[in-house]
This record gives sequence, structure tokens and C-alpha cells, in this order.
Amino acid sequence: MNRFIFAEPSKCIGCRTCEVACVLSHSGAAGVEALSSASFAPRLRVVKSQEISVPVTCRHCEDAPCVNACPNAAIVYRNNSVQVLQDRCVGCKTCVMACPFGAMDVINVPATKTYAGVTLTHGLKAEAHKCDLCAERELGPACISVCPTKALHVFDRAAMDLTLRRRQERAALEAAGTPSL
Repeated sequence: MNRFIFAEPSKCIGCRTCEVACVLSHSGAAGVEALSSASFAPRLRVVKSQEISVPVTCRHCEDAPCVNACPNAAIVYRNNSVQVLQDRCVGCKTCVMACPFGAMDVINVPATKTYAGVTLTHGLKAEAHKCDLCAERELGPACISVCPTKALHVFDRAAMDLTLRRRQERAALEAAGTPSL
């Protein structure tokens, strides 16, 4: 089973701290410059209405529509998650159309080439953009550690099994007429 981030809407206050942490986690040398409105591109988005707010993020599907739809094999399964190989991505937006959760986006980034040890920027490159579970971050997803209400959690097989077991126990107690825990 692929790992994914689960958000509890009942706990989310819509503060967007998760978005800021996401951008900073992936900004590298850009740091605070990445927080400018022109370059702010989190890999998850907080969606708000009058009744609810919740971050929408990649579910790292087992049979991911984005993986199946990508014509360049730029989206792959790796380390129990769905990852984008940017060197293969051409920004065609097929993955955006295929994702049933609206978790994929295509953004423009500076296109660079290195010649004889010198990196040159020449125009823009479109690339797929989605939650990567902060794969390069030793402490795991940045959004989870900064959420002030602890509304975000990483789910894996063990967490899913525990949740299922608790729900089954609660259903059994309710069927027996015993108040649930």
C-alpha cells in the first residue's frame, strides 16, 4: 500500500501553515523568496468553504490514474508513493486531467542547462507538480510537523489496519447494544 497524507476536516482551521511549510521545504536555496506571490506554489492546497476547510493533496493511489495517463512515463511508483520524474515531464497536463482529486498541477519553472560547468537559464519549462511526501526530507512531510491542530497524518498499511480494526470494534459494540468508545 502506498503512503499518503490524510487530513481531518474537523480539525483543520484553514490557516494555510501547511502550504507555507510545503513551499519552504521544496524551495532549496530560494528560501523566503519562494513565498512571494509570483512564485508561491505549494504541492497541496487548502480548500475553504463556509462550513469546512481542508488541504487537498495527492492520495498516492495504488492504481494511480496520473501514472497510467502520463505519455512519457514521468510519473512512477517509488518508495511506497507516486513520484514525478521531472527530467521526463514535458508539462502536457494529461496527469492534471486524469487526477480525480485535483491534486496535480502543472507549473512553469526556469529552464536550465549546464555547459562546461556553467548553469544557464533559458526560458521556462512546464512540469507536473504534486505532493511528493517530502521524499528528500529526513523528518518526513513538512506539512504534518507544522500543523497547529494536528489535522494531518501520514497513513501507511499499519495506520490503515489500526483504523479499520477500531471501526470494526466500534461497529461490533454498537451492534451488541454497548455504547461505543
